[in-house]
Amino acid sequence: MKKIMVTGGCGYIGSHTIIELIQSGRYEVISVDNNVRSTPETMARVERITGVKVKNCRVDICDKEAFFRVFEENPGIEGIIHFAAYKAVGESVEQPLMYYRNNLGALANVLEACQRFDVRALIFSSSCSVYGEVKNLPVSEDTPMGQAFCPYAHTKQIGEEMIRNMMVPNPDMNALILRYFNPVGAHVSGMNGELSPDKPNNLVPIIMRVASGKQPSMQVFGTDYDTRDGSCIRDYLHVSDIADAHVKAMDYLLEHRNEQQCEVFNLGSGNGVSVMEMLAAAEEVVGHKLNYEIGGRRAGDIPAIYGDSSRANTLLHWHCRYNVHDMMESAWKWEQYLDSESSHGCNL
Repeated sequence: MKKIMVTGGCGYIGSHTIIELIQSGRYEVISVDNNVRSTPETMARVERITGVKVKNCRVDICDKEAFFRVFEENPGIEGIIHFAAYKAVGESVEQPLMYYRNNLGALANVLEACQRFDVRALIFSSSCSVYGEVKNLPVSEDTPMGQAFCPYAHTKQIGEEMIRNMMVPNPDMNALILRYFNPVGAHVSGMNGELSPDKPNNLVPIIMRVASGKQPSMQVFGTDYDTRDGSCIRDYLHVSDIADAHVKAMDYLLEHRNEQQCEVFNLGSGNGVSVMEMLAAAEEVVGHKLNYEIGGRRAGDIPAIYGDSSRANTLLHWHCRYNVHDMMESAWKWEQYLDSESSHGCNL
């Protein structure tokens, strides 16, 4: 089996990707996560699902010396999937320097590690936010980058350029940039999903908190956008579909199927779903109406974006397996699992 490092492995997408990597039977995984915005107990859930105990190195990637020590103690790493980053749009507007220091400093250390320890395959977790506000939908990889609407998106734009520049003096290094849209849902077992020690920022966890009675209501940020129902439209896709794409992307690089040193792929369903439509889907799954209030627009949000993933379909042989109902159903199972674990006094 090939040895792969996953940074941010205790996070939402990282942990689901580790599950898919293990279940592929082709990869041994080492996780690196400082657990500042995640919990180490995630690895116990991964083990419960896969039957495999994954080593998590509790290291801050911005600490270069500590990060490089992971490579020295775990020789033979052939690929890195780099998730570790701050990702809250609103927070990035309020604290831009924190986002530039963390997201770009961590990536710089990952790139230097690739160079120093001869890691030739890198997959970078980018975002559809690099496109900015676009006029023509769906968005393809040929759509030019627009003005970043928030510092988070700007760190992804700069990060992509850092990777491209790093390829020039390192002809043996190869990278895939995956620009994905909005990951939601949970593992189909209901035993792993989106979890943050802080108050959740993302739509589906907030919906689930309201559905389960943990908070009385939620706010919809703007219904005056130029969309079919006035709320923001996003391309939602199941987190396990995104995780599967990362496995297929690593296969693609390690099997030397790439034609260029650095290639870009969109990961999306190709269909836009509005916030109000997501609420309706959740109500159908949980079986009751949800309380919500209409608020003003949120800083950094764009009206609509959804992507064309035909390139990933063709070259990575990747296709979405789950629909919006599946996303909400798995998220609801995860919410009920959390409630059950909490009632039994388990650490989450």
